[in-house]
Amino acid sequence: MDWRSDAAKNRALWTETNREHTNDSAATNWALDEISWGIWGVDESDVNVLGDVAGLDVCELGCGTAYFSAWLAKLGARPVGVDVTPAQLDTARRMMAETGIEFPLVQADAAETGLPAASFDLVLSEYGASIWVDPYRWIPEASRLLRPGGRLVFLRNSTLVILCSDDEEPAKESLQRPEFGLHRIEWPDGGVEFHLPHGEWIDVLRTNGLEIERLVEIQAPADAETHPYYSYVTAEWAKQWPCEEIWVARKRG
Repeated sequence: MDWRSDAAKNRALWTETNREHTNDSAATNWALDEISWGIWGVDESDVNVLGDVAGLDVCELGCGTAYFSAWLAKLGARPVGVDVTPAQLDTARRMMAETGIEFPLVQADAAETGLPAASFDLVLSEYGASIWVDPYRWIPEASRLLRPGGRLVFLRNSTLVILCSDDEEPAKESLQRPEFGLHRIEWPDGGVEFHLPHGEWIDVLRTNGLEIERLVEIQAPADAETHPYYSYVTAEWAKQWPCEEIWVARKRG
């Protein structure tokens, strides 16, 4: 399958998602001061994967409406947001006009950004390139963008929740698909996601000069309730097993 076809499908999905949901939630997300991760809103202060970002050059791959980059800008980082969907970037620009928080936005595929090599201290993806672009394409680009010693931090669905998911929500309490051969998944809503077994993630990161520092498996808080929009997993499921994970890797010097 040609990657351009997958990118077109995902661009169409996120154009519609922006119209139905994301456009309305952008103001809420941009107004937040505390960085939080994933559908359970786990505070950065609880996982501490970013550290001090003040003064860092940051590239967010698959930034959507760029609220994460806005959070980083508030903390003194210099972010650049990259996304393939014009509607999402239009919302980000509107939020910049409303908030006064400004940083560059680039419309591009996250695996072919066109940005200069070795120009960032941190490359980030929170449910952006991390699931919507083939890792065998975007991980090499992330490594190219990083300076020696720079870090890659990304949030994705856990491999476990994908293995327990079929075409009907929510995730089951038993395996629904094989792990061997896990890679490209085309969902009924038209979106195309990419998920790998952990062994393959380790291989693709190390092959591209990245040393893994942490893997944080996120547990839903005790008082969490099933998200009204992200219904692919229930809160009760996510209190027992990780449905999200944050990877931290550093580029070898």
